[in-house]
Amino acid sequence: MQTYTVAIVGATGAVGAKILDKLIERKFPFRSVKLLASSRSAGTVIQAGGRLFTIEEAKPESFDGVDFAFFSAGGAISENLASEATRWGTVVIDNTSAFRMDAEVPLVVPEVNPKALDSHNGLIANPNCSTIQMVVALNPIKEAFGLKKILVSTYQAVSGAGADAILELKSQSGQFDSRAENSASQLPSAGAERHYPIAFNAIPQIDSFDDMGYTKEEWKMINETKKIFNDSTIAVSATCVRLPVVTGHSESVYVEIEKEGITAEEFSRAISKAPGVIVQDNPATQTYPMPLFAENKDDVYVGRIRKDPDHPRGFHLWIVADNLLKGAALNSVQIAEQLLKNRDAQNN
Repeated sequence: MQTYTVAIVGATGAVGAKILDKLIERKFPFRSVKLLASSRSAGTVIQAGGRLFTIEEAKPESFDGVDFAFFSAGGAISENLASEATRWGTVVIDNTSAFRMDAEVPLVVPEVNPKALDSHNGLIANPNCSTIQMVVALNPIKEAFGLKKILVSTYQAVSGAGADAILELKSQSGQFDSRAENSASQLPSAGAERHYPIAFNAIPQIDSFDDMGYTKEEWKMINETKKIFNDSTIAVSATCVRLPVVTGHSESVYVEIEKEGITAEEFSRAISKAPGVIVQDNPATQTYPMPLFAENKDDVYVGRIRKDPDHPRGFHLWIVADNLLKGAALNSVQIAEQLLKNRDAQNN
């Protein structure tokens, strides 16, 4: 069996660590793994899967001999180093927003649009975490019944804002009785002019606003959904909210389909047949997805499926997934796995 040299840029971050775990867990055929990060982390030794790995400083020459590189160190690092990596012949799978809307870069969720990988030029973008779980759940609906409209409200975990946001949530939760004295520096984003506590709170802002009153996070969901589905005619709108949950994004989604006369049962059956999706939906037993129980799970969970009482082609559903796994690390590894499947198919 052919084996490959792999690099992870941003290996000290939460997503980088999850990528390494998934490469080992899923038995990706690597012969070696380079863990790359900033110079201050160089020399650090970490353990994963019973093996020891030493962090190296990420430099252009780091990609000499590397077959696949997973980038998860922020958009600026990707913009500076991704093109350097591709010059060495490395296939880059980028987990930042740097290249997602580049017309020359495929934006890929393997369960949804694997054929987009046929046109890659060495650089592949991993979508936004909230977008990924939504399109995985909605793709079987689009294929079976057509999609005309998507309205989504997200309930996003603080892990999506980084390790410092998790620490701030934990600190504020312990200081709730003296909440007037709580300091906040991470949310809605570290670079925002004003910051709010997240403990026992809900912040209806993720990233910065534009002139229309939408945030960058909301535009990511809108534009990425259309690109992944390769359909600019789908009406998409999003409201993104941060909640005091450590890991696991939730979404309340309303869709309008094209086909008439579809029942909630037919709608549910279509979703349940999709790869990577588990339907948890039984109101009689209070069965529905929750982020607490989706943590460290690979699948996308769907529940609360019901027909809209006023629109004959309208349906509501609730979608939950681990934002660090299917929303980031796992999807990146699945992209690399799909590339290998494509190579095997071409060779046979």
